[in-house]
Amino acid sequence: MHNRVPDPRQCSAGDASRPTGKVYLVGAGPGDPELLTLKAARLIGSAKVVVYDHLVGDGVLELVNRNARLIYVGKEAGNHSLPQDQINDLLVELASTGLDVVRLKGGDPFMFGRGGEEMEELLEHGISCEVVPGITAACGISACTGMPLTHRDHARSVIFTTGHLKDGTVNLDWPALARPNQTVVIYMGLGALDIICRQLVAHKLPGDTPAAVVHAGTTARQVVLADRLDRLAESVKQAGLKSPALIMIGSIVSLHALLGTERQTEELALTA
Repeated sequence: MHNRVPDPRQCSAGDASRPTGKVYLVGAGPGDPELLTLKAARLIGSAKVVVYDHLVGDGVLELVNRNARLIYVGKEAGNHSLPQDQINDLLVELASTGLDVVRLKGGDPFMFGRGGEEMEELLEHGISCEVVPGITAACGISACTGMPLTHRDHARSVIFTTGHLKDGTVNLDWPALARPNQTVVIYMGLGALDIICRQLVAHKLPGDTPAAVVHAGTTARQVVLADRLDRLAESVKQAGLKSPALIMIGSIVSLHALLGTERQTEELALTA
């Protein structure tokens, strides 16, 4: 059994005379453990302390060294086990005891994973830090749903953005997001999906633009819901889709059906 710590703030500061440890900011990928990098799998399997997020897949956690201490610091909508500044402090505290720490983050640490903030904090305290990239949700979901992020006939560019800003607003760059011939991928936007769809249509993106919400992408629980942009929010509401979910907008969504049903996924195609 892993030694799970229910309250990370109770970790002891330890012996200050011990050498400082190193923190690895490791991307756990989009959920499927087979999409881990070899380096990530090696570090996870040998770590003595793993500080992990809500979006790390169960299959990935099964690879953690059974003698490791597991510390959960996940963030869910309206329910943060620890605020980000306390997570930063925890990483500094653990490494200051001489421990090497794997900070395991869903997707890629630098793609809306706050890895940059944690890196800054660690370096400010003189703690060695290494970033191990992971497959971000957009790339994993694009591959397993048959919705290419770029395509010469559909999208000359792709934009990654977040639907949940630090100040809690949804004040995005709507004119940039509504430009034609591109793919828009929105992380953490499900709670503001109605606003996002309305604003894009208001900024002249056609209402019949193909769009999709993908829940739990790359996992056995994956659900794909595709519809017109101007109907997507209502369709998602009726279907009861919950986070984690990724929003994809653009004509590349229309290519989803070409992949067939090779993967065991449930699709709700509401395009009639």
